[in-house]
Amino acid sequence: MLASASPRRLQLLERVGLTPDLLNPSDIDELPHKRETPRALSVRLAREKAQRALEMPLVRALGHNAFVLGADTVVGLGRRILPKAETLDEARDCLSLLSGRSHWVYSTVCLIAPGNKVSSRCVETKVRFKRLSREDVDSYIASNEWRGKAGGYAIQGRAEAFVRLLTGSYSGVMGLPLYETVHLLEGAGYPVFHSWMTAPQSEV
Repeated sequence: MLASASPRRLQLLERVGLTPDLLNPSDIDELPHKRETPRALSVRLAREKAQRALEMPLVRALGHNAFVLGADTVVGLGRRILPKAETLDEARDCLSLLSGRSHWVYSTVCLIAPGNKVSSRCVETKVRFKRLSREDVDSYIASNEWRGKAGGYAIQGRAEAFVRLLTGSYSGVMGLPLYETVHLLEGAGYPVFHSWMTAPQSEV
């Protein structure tokens, strides 16, 4: 079960041959605590999403053998947490702060396996943007890709043209670090590679 409404996370799981039996996003308060760092916020929210999902009737109906994945991605500039931009002003502020600078993307995946075994991984990725011109910002704002995205951008879209350097996990910046996700599932006994052998042949 994937405790997320993000189509990007579902697409990422499908890239590695995994299709959840259930999509059940968790409604939690995502406001950071006082003095909470970007990394700590990502870790906490991923765990809270997974744990909240366990309480939902549809998940309980799956029985005790369910594997529940929660994930969260936070963009940080130093200790500053950038918002998931919902307004034009928030998006412009984010892009202005990121222009010509390096920032960190903290992407955490939390797995609750049968027996209520909880494990998680937080991946830290350094991203450096080019210096953005007014035209860059105006045209990106017009694309509307920024809406609801941590840090006001989606790397899998037009904003990839702004990235001068990325050190870490590209899939993590998108919202779900695939290496760590597969590693957690495999370690907890989920038949990841069996699904590869039984799934329809990929054209990739």
